[in-house]
Amino acid sequence: MDDRNDLGRFLKSRRARVDPADVGIEVLARRRVAGLRREEVASLAGISVEYYVRLEQGRASRPSESVLESLARALALDDVERRYLDELVRPRPAAARAPRAERARPELAQLLSFLDRVPALVINHRMDVLAWNHLSCQLFLDFAAATPRQRNLARFGFLDADSRQRFVDWQDVCRATAGSLRLAAGRHTHDEALATLIGELTMKSELFRTLWAGRDVKQRTHGTKRFRHPVVGDLALRFENFDLPGEGDQRLVTFSPEPASPAEQALALLAMWSTPAPARVEEPTG
Repeated sequence: MDDRNDLGRFLKSRRARVDPADVGIEVLARRRVAGLRREEVASLAGISVEYYVRLEQGRASRPSESVLESLARALALDDVERRYLDELVRPRPAAARAPRAERARPELAQLLSFLDRVPALVINHRMDVLAWNHLSCQLFLDFAAATPRQRNLARFGFLDADSRQRFVDWQDVCRATAGSLRLAAGRHTHDEALATLIGELTMKSELFRTLWAGRDVKQRTHGTKRFRHPVVGDLALRFENFDLPGEGDQRLVTFSPEPASPAEQALALLAMWSTPAPARVEEPTG
């Protein structure tokens, strides 16, 4: 992921989405491109046009904190985008040694086995599924039967045709997935496995190429995801992401229904219909 002008490309993509009218700029004639011009961003941020041009062209890569804050205001960045901007300017140092093979702690798998009423997963920043319980296999895919390479939610979403059937809002899920990987790429600039995953998705998925070019960043901590199961039909489930301190960007993801809802009844039916299996931890590879 050696993009030497990622900062400039991100700034350009953000100014393209800002409506001049929203920042008090009157447009008297039709513009050839959407969004703000460079000189307008510079004026809103209180910096010189020459300096802003240098930022976009990659000739100035270490703006001060005050400049970053001014640019964030001018471009109406949200909190996630603002942190991503910081990470582009001040990337994490390269790891001193090769990363160890990643897996979830056995205690986490044991915890998942007690969550027999809700689907639950442990994933990392690459969206590799490191541990899972039985109900999560019913919502996504049979992780136990899949290879370690197939146990990746990004590959499933973009490259597995079954995902179009499993996710009612498939394109929205893909959009959030691409945004999450973009955020991870900014934080883990030396992660070769992540770079390989992004390269594979870029080559094999036209939708991913389009979304990646948009340079949006997403961090979904909670929300609702709608699934479609061939046996119990549609389920609207609330997801919650819990960061696991000290586990290297791993997080626990749970999917729960509204109490006394059709989704709760569907999950109960799914649990009875299918044969439970112990929660599993992905064995490290390599």
